[in-house]
Amino acid sequence: MSADGPARATLGIAGVGAYVPRFYLPASAYREAWDKGGAPGVDRVAVADADEDTLTMATEAGRRALAAAGVDAGDIDHLALATTTPPNDEEESAVRLASLLGVGPSVPTRQFGGSTRAGAVALAATVGETATVGPRLVVVADGPRGAPESDEAAGAGAGAAALVLAEDGPLVVDAVGEFGDPAPGTRFRGFGSAETESIGVTQYERDAYTRAVVGAVEALGIDTAELDPDAVALTAPDGKLPYRAANALDVEPARIAAGTVVSRTGDAGAAGPVLGLASALDSAGDAGADESDGRSPATSVLLVGYGGGAGATALTLSTEATDTNAAASSVVPVEAALDGDVELSYAEALRRRGTITGGEPAGGGAYVSVPTWKRTIPQRHRLVAGECAECGALSFPPEGACPDCGSLAGYDDVTLPGTGTVEAATAIGQGGAPPEFVEQQQRAGSFPVAVVAFDGPGGETDDRTVSAPAQVVHSPAGTPAISDRVEAVPRRIYEQEGVVRYGFKVVPTEARRE
Repeated sequence: MSADGPARATLGIAGVGAYVPRFYLPASAYREAWDKGGAPGVDRVAVADADEDTLTMATEAGRRALAAAGVDAGDIDHLALATTTPPNDEEESAVRLASLLGVGPSVPTRQFGGSTRAGAVALAATVGETATVGPRLVVVADGPRGAPESDEAAGAGAGAAALVLAEDGPLVVDAVGEFGDPAPGTRFRGFGSAETESIGVTQYERDAYTRAVVGAVEALGIDTAELDPDAVALTAPDGKLPYRAANALDVEPARIAAGTVVSRTGDAGAAGPVLGLASALDSAGDAGADESDGRSPATSVLLVGYGGGAGATALTLSTEATDTNAAASSVVPVEAALDGDVELSYAEALRRRGTITGGEPAGGGAYVSVPTWKRTIPQRHRLVAGECAECGALSFPPEGACPDCGSLAGYDDVTLPGTGTVEAATAIGQGGAPPEFVEQQQRAGSFPVAVVAFDGPGGETDDRTVSAPAQVVHSPAGTPAISDRVEAVPRRIYEQEGVVRYGFKVVPTEARRE
């Protein structure tokens, strides 16, 4: 079916963001540990840090997409989140994402899941949405798991990608095709389980995948030869299945390679094809490859989301000239961090994933009730400070009398840029963490903490600052030095009463991936 209607005529992808965790496990480490082949065509898998999950990755990707498109989160009119691995099976993760990004509370949010084609479904549904007219944001994040000894675990990766849809966005959806033909057992996760599995009948799984992908493409009603896409971005449980569909789709393997990142990220579930789209659109041609290959950014892409079971959703996307300079108008801005830079051993990867760690010790930690935490969400999610209505001094959090003039006139909300300078720092060694942070320390080891003087709304040149404590992640030198520059990143803080508390941590500016 065609994506006709007002949205088709006015909306296109105006910016793309992608985020893959910086930790990775080489495929060779899995093969050595289990003395078996591992996932075909996967060289390495991305491993989320102990305080990362699909929601924090989604926030990272969403922020990058908004920055690439030059769109403020407050202007987003519609937000869609797709994932098969949300932090909780039942909870409004999309609403939490909106808060972390700064999307307004009255903006419609939609959540898609239950299948690894959820990302493609979310994109198709958001393009077809007619209730709103402003910019829209689609975010897809996933981190599938498998039993440690399984092929699914060998290929399990993680990552997130986000797309801003806006008026005159250069990359538009031309058509959408759907196909479903039951093939139970090809990929599933049982009720209450965190591990993806399959019945393990290889030829059955290959046939189901190819039939569903080809069926969705045929449903587009366009001859594949006529499509001739620069890149084909498919759901990729491993590095071979996408290429098995190449002959049936009558496309060159090079087009599959242009839209496939599974060899670098592992199986990113629903996020896989959208990460492939980001790679194909990247100005370097391939965000992780040698730029000397000379490959230009794709201007036409066939994206297919496949879900075990088996169904598929296909979309064709192409650029359209929006001014007299067709070449310039066809470029889609991309901000992508697609390659990890910190290698883990197999044991370290199991620790980060929480496979071989214990739980929180008896005795509890510093109890903060959920209602109390909720009152400080603007500060924890978006670094919202208070500006004194009398003298303009900053307070963080904004409460009580002004720390400078003592006025009780109240505060106006201002959002800090998230950059700052370390004023003091130390490290919490093994066994020294408060009880609520013990699980994180078991999984990630000792961690630095710092008191940070966060820049005022005007950035580093603003002479106003506010100080707050924060954990430090990915500090190359361990404990950061006084005067080091840092930037806020979204992370899990801890879990208490079964509720994950999200907030900001900081990463040294030198270690921040652009």
